[in-house]
Formats: sequence, C-alpha cells, structure tokens
Amino acid sequence: MSIGSNTTVAAAARTARTRSGEGLWRKAKRQKTLLLLLLPGVLYFLIFSYLPMYGILVAFKDFHLQAGQNFLTSILTAPWAGRLGLDHFADFVNGPYFLQLLRNTFLLGLYSIVFGFPAPILFALLLNELRNRHYKSFVQTVSYLPYFLSVVAIVGIMKLMLAPDTGAVNLLLTKLGLEQIYFFGLPQWFRTLFVGSGIWKDLGMGAVIYLAALSKVDAEQYESAVLDGASRLRQIWHITLPAIKPVIVITLILSLSGVLHVGAEKVLLMYSPLTYDTADVFSTYVYRQGLVNMDFSFGAAVDLFNSVINVIFLVASNRLARKLSGESLW
Repeated sequence: MSIGSNTTVAAAARTARTRSGEGLWRKAKRQKTLLLLLLPGVLYFLIFSYLPMYGILVAFKDFHLQAGQNFLTSILTAPWAGRLGLDHFADFVNGPYFLQLLRNTFLLGLYSIVFGFPAPILFALLLNELRNRHYKSFVQTVSYLPYFLSVVAIVGIMKLMLAPDTGAVNLLLTKLGLEQIYFFGLPQWFRTLFVGSGIWKDLGMGAVIYLAALSKVDAEQYESAVLDGASRLRQIWHITLPAIKPVIVITLILSLSGVLHVGAEKVLLMYSPLTYDTADVFSTYVYRQGLVNMDFSFGAAVDLFNSVINVIFLVASNRLARKLSGESLW
C-alpha cells in the first residue's frame, strides 16, 4: 500500500472518530435530563461502593486503629501479614471453625434456593390461572405485605408464635397432647425456621417479576392451544413456562451467585450459643471477629474469602446457564 493510501486511511479514521465523538456529545446533550437523573445513583455507588474498596488492603495487613492517626494512613502504614499478606487467610482455612462455617453457610444458601426459588414461580403460575380479577388482586396484595416488614419484626413475630410456654404453636401442641418444642433453642430447627420465614417474606414480591413477564404473553396463544385440545397443564408447560424462561434463568444465576452470601442480620437475631452448630455462618463469624473482638484484619480476610467464592459461583453458574439454556447475564 502506498504512502498516499496510508495517509487517506488515517485521515478517514480520524474523521470517523471525530464524528463519533460529536454524535456521542449530541446524544448526551439530548438526553441530559436522563443523565442528571442517573447521576445520584452513580454518585451513590461511587462513594459508598467503589471508593471504600481501598479497605480491601486490611485483609492482607496486620491492621490496628491508631489513636490520632488517619484511617487511610493507618492502613497504608500497617505491616503486611506475612511475606505475601496471606497469613490471615491461611489461619482461617486451617482454623477449627472453617469447615463448620462453610457447611452451615452453604446449606442455608442451598436450602434457600432449593425450596425458596421455585416457590414464587409456582405462586405466579397459580395467580396467572385465576380468572376472578378482584380475588387475584386481593391475594397479590396480601402476599406482598410480609416483604415490607423488617427482619426484626419478622423474627419477633416468629419468637412470639413459637415461644415455649406462651406461643400459639406450642399451645396448640399442648392441646393436642404433644410435647412442647423449644424451636429457637434446638439446632435442628434453625435451618427450617430460617428458610421457611424467608420463603414467607419474599413469596409475593418474588412472584411480581414472573407475573410481569407473563403479562406480555399473547392471549391468542392460549386460545389456539384450547382449540388444539391442550389441557391447562399443557398450556402452562408449552406456553407459560417458555415465556418466563429467560427471567427464571437470570434469577437463578443471581441466586446461585449468593449461595454463600447469607446475611448476618437475620442470623444474629435468630441464633444463640445453643444453635451455633447449625446457625453460625461466615457473616456472623466476621461480625464477632471484626467488630466484637476488634480483629479487623482477620474479619476482613474472612469476608473477602466469602466474596471471592461468591464471584466464582456467579461466573460458573452464568457459564453453565449459557451452555444449557442459551440464556445468561453476559
């Protein structure tokens, strides 16, 4: 290619980049109202999610708060934990609580998916079959209500209902001639209570996503299926479920990515030393080590370990979903 041709190609590329930049600027000016509305959300995540990420260094250092010293300076001047900064991770993995915490966290996350994930799908399918609009609206409204209750309120209701002597459940057991059960003091009941209350709380709001997807299904498809003699179950299998398949796959991927992300708030409200064997999870262990015992570096290392495992689950579940169903987050 000649020098003249190269010069022409370079000039054309510069012109294209200039026009692209001008076009982008015009689009930004045309949509400035939407960009201004987006700005608070961007600032929120920038200030509270991305800027504090420098604190990840705490997990690799022997960090201790110094009186009169800036927090960032304390992190930067703290010595590294070992040659590679991995001593806290090694201490946790080789420690006496690692397998117990891994088992408890994984089982709580797994049971929440196995029993909690299909529940809103089934509930949405049942609501979609209702023909009485008023009754359907009433059921939907009632099912939403637990979602707006705080975790503190839900655990409080559970403790009132399941109290050993005065709870409604134990009073009913006594009336039936059965022994009372100390639900919150028995390790074998913790997972059932945790998962069951989560299903009750999120059932109605989880169904909203699937009902929104079902609202876009063309009614003529059901009419054609009726003319072909398809039963209601066949209509659900061949029309309804395929319509919400992309939503099911995406929500399942997000659920799998958090299989080891069991929040500390609800567990802290529900557990006691009597139920540590089945209730103690990564997040509660981080709370005790990092805030109660003031061992910030070790707590940060445990939390970072948990986050890395969740990212691995997210990538693996996304790739598996793409191979099996053709649907994925990216």
